Amino acid sequence: MTTSNITKKKFKSRINTLNFGQRNLTKLLLIGLVTLLTIIFLAWLAEIDQIDRFFAQIHYFQENPPMWVEAPTKKSQYLLLPTILLFLIAQGIMRISPTPKNWSRILVVGILLGLTIRYLSWRSLSTLNLVDPVNGVFSLGLFGLEFVTISSSILGLFLMLRVKNRHKEADYFSQAILDKSFQPSVDILIPTYDEPEFILERTIIGCQALDYANKKVYLLDDTNRPGVKKLAAKLGCEYITRFDNTHAKAGNLNHAIAQTNSEFIVVFDADFIPTKNFLTRTLGFFQNEQVALVQTPQTFYNIDPISRNLGLENILTPEEEIFYRQIQPIKDGADGVLCAGTSFLVMRKALESVGGFVTESICEDCFTGVLLSSKGYRSVYLEEKLSAGLAAENISCYATQRLRWARGTFQGFFINSNPLTIPGLRPIQRLAYLETFLHWFTNASHIGFLFMPLAYVFFDVIPIKASAAEYLYFFVPYYFVNLTVFSWLNYHSQSLFLSCFNHVLLAFPKAITIIQTLLNPFSKGFKVTPKGTRSDRYYFNWKLALPLVIFLGLNIISLCLGLSQYMSHSWEVMEKTKYFNLGLFWSGYNILMTWVALLALIDVPKQDIYEWFNLRRVVKLEINDQILWGITTQISEVGAKIEVNQKIPFNLVGETLPVKLKIIEEKICLAGKITNLQMNGEFPCMEVIFEKVNLSEKRQLIELLFCRPGQWQRREAPSELKSLWLLLQVLLKPRFIFERKPKEKAMEVGQI
Repeated sequence: MTTSNITKKKFKSRINTLNFGQRNLTKLLLIGLVTLLTIIFLAWLAEIDQIDRFFAQIHYFQENPPMWVEAPTKKSQYLLLPTILLFLIAQGIMRISPTPKNWSRILVVGILLGLTIRYLSWRSLSTLNLVDPVNGVFSLGLFGLEFVTISSSILGLFLMLRVKNRHKEADYFSQAILDKSFQPSVDILIPTYDEPEFILERTIIGCQALDYANKKVYLLDDTNRPGVKKLAAKLGCEYITRFDNTHAKAGNLNHAIAQTNSEFIVVFDADFIPTKNFLTRTLGFFQNEQVALVQTPQTFYNIDPISRNLGLENILTPEEEIFYRQIQPIKDGADGVLCAGTSFLVMRKALESVGGFVTESICEDCFTGVLLSSKGYRSVYLEEKLSAGLAAENISCYATQRLRWARGTFQGFFINSNPLTIPGLRPIQRLAYLETFLHWFTNASHIGFLFMPLAYVFFDVIPIKASAAEYLYFFVPYYFVNLTVFSWLNYHSQSLFLSCFNHVLLAFPKAITIIQTLLNPFSKGFKVTPKGTRSDRYYFNWKLALPLVIFLGLNIISLCLGLSQYMSHSWEVMEKTKYFNLGLFWSGYNILMTWVALLALIDVPKQDIYEWFNLRRVVKLEINDQILWGITTQISEVGAKIEVNQKIPFNLVGETLPVKLKIIEEKICLAGKITNLQMNGEFPCMEVIFEKVNLSEKRQLIELLFCRPGQWQRREAPSELKSLWLLLQVLLKPRFIFERKPKEKAMEVGQI
C-alpha cells in the first residue's frame, strides 16, 4: 500500500481521543473555586474570627490607602485637568495620524496602559467596600468582573504593539502568481449541509470564476441531496458525499481531503463567494514553505439582522468588523491567527501532518490553526475583503451562530489542542489565544454590570466606595480617553457605545452557554445557521428577550426609587456616606442599552430572498421594437431597477410588457418583463424581472454582482456621539411602530 493510500485511510478512520483527565481537572477546578468562595462568604457571614479579622484588615487598608491613590483635596477645581490634557493629546495624535501608524499606536497604547494601571490601582487599593459581608460580596464581585474585563483589555493593548499589515507582502508575492512562475494545484472545497440550491449555485460559479487555471472545485454535500448532485453536474463541479455526518463540518472536510490530492486546499462556506482575485492575492504567501495557512476576513453582502431591525442599514457596521480589522491583525503580530472556518487556504502537506481538521470541537477551524502552529508552521492574515457571504438573516439565527462560537471556543479547554497547554507554542502565541478566551468571559461579565446598579437600591449597598472627586480624578480620565480612542484603534470598525450594546444583547444566553460548556462541554452537537430564509411578519423573540425584560423592569424601578430617595434625603445620604451614588447614572445607562437591545430582537419582515445591489450601469432597452436607454439603480439575480433617461413614446401604465435589455459595460443580454413603472418627473423608473436566464447569463450576473475585485469596501462606524444619538433615536422612534404601515403599504403595491 502506498504512503498516499495509508494517509487517506488514516483520514477516513481518524477519531481524536479526548483528554478526559484534562476535562475532569477543569471541571474540578471550576467547582472547587465556586465552593471555596461560597465557604469563605458563609464563614464571613457567620463572623468566624479568623475570616472576620482578615477582611477587617483589608477594610482598614482600604480606609487608609497610599497617598498616590487619593484625589487631591486642595485645588479641587483642577481635578478635571488630567482628563482635559489627555483628551487634547489623544486628539492631537489622531489628527496627525488619522490611521494608526506604528509610532502613533504605540504612543496611544502607552497612554492607555498607564491609565488602566492607574485606575486598577485605585480600584483595588481604595474603593473596595468591606464594611460587612453583604457590601463585601457586591464590592468584590464587581471588582472581579472588572478585573476580567480589564485583563482582557490590557492583554489586547500589549498585543497591539505588534500589529501586522500584509498588503505590501501580498503585492510582492502575487507577482509570482501573475507571471505564472508559481502555479501549484488547488482544491476548492465547499462544504454544505442544508443550504438552498440557489445559494450553492452562487458559490460554485464564484469559485469557478477565480482568475487561476490550476484549480478544481468540489461540492461536499453532507445531506446527499439528488438536487444538489444535479446542480453540481450542471455547473461542471466535482461532487462528493458520504453516508453519515460524523463530526459535522470537520468530518465532511476530512472525508473530502482523503479523496483529493492538490497541493493546497481552499475552504469556502456554502454561502461565501470569492472575488476573482482571491487566489492571486493569497496563494503567493505559500512560497514561504513555513506558511501553512492564510486567512482572509469575512464580509457580508446582506444587511445583518441588528442593523435591519433597528432601521440603521448602511449606518451600523456588523459586529464581526472589529474582529477582522483589529483583533486578527494583532493576533497575526503574535503568530496566533485564528482560522475562521471560511475564506482560507491551507497547505495539504501541513494539514496531513497534524491528522486533518480537528474534530474534537465544533470550532474545528480555530483549533486546527492552533495545531498547525504547535508544529512550527506559520499562519498569516491578509486583511483584504476577498470574499463575501450571508450574515445571519434573523436575530434567532444570529444568536444560534454566536452561541455555537462560544461553545466551540470553550470546548478548547477540554481537548488535546488546547492552546494554553499544547506543547510547541511560544508564550506570545499562548497570550494571543488566551485573549480569545478572555473576550468571551468579558461577554458574561456584562450580566454583573446589568445587575450591579440594583444593589444600590434593593440591597442598600455601595459596591464602589468613592467620592465624586475620586471619580473625577481616577475614573473619568480612564473612561474618557478609552472612549476617545476606541474607534480609532480599531480602524473605525465599531464605536465603544455600539460595542457595549452588542455585549448586552446576548449577555444572558452567552453566560448560560459558557457555564453549560464548562460543566458539560460536549453535551450538544453542531447546529447549522439557516440561510436563504424569508418572513412576511414582525416577530419578537421572547426567548432571548425575557431576561432583558426582567432587568429592564428592575432597572426602571431602581432608577425611580433611587431618584425618590435622592430627592428626599440627598443631603442626609451624602453626609452619612460621603460616597457618590453611581447607581442612578448606571441604571439610566442600562435602561438605554437594554431597551435598544429589546428593539433589536424584533425581526422585521424580509420577503425577498435575493439581495439587491446599488449598481449604476448603462443599459439598452428594447420594448415594442422601440430602443430606450437608461441607467440601473439596483440589480439582483432576478431583476433590475432602471431609470430611463428619455420619454417613453408609448403608454405602459397597467401593462406587463416583455423587454430585452443589454448591460453595456459587461455585455450581458437578458430578457424580462416590466412589473412596475413610476414616473420620476418626465422620465420613468421601471422594475424588470428577468425571465429564462440561461447558465451563461447566470454566470455573467453572478460575476457582476459578487466577484468584482475590490468591490467589498470598508465602512466606517459612526462616531461615539453619533452612536449615542442613534441609540436614543432608536429608543424614541422604534422601527416596528413608526415604519410598520409604510412598509406594509410598499409590499401591497408590488415590491419584489
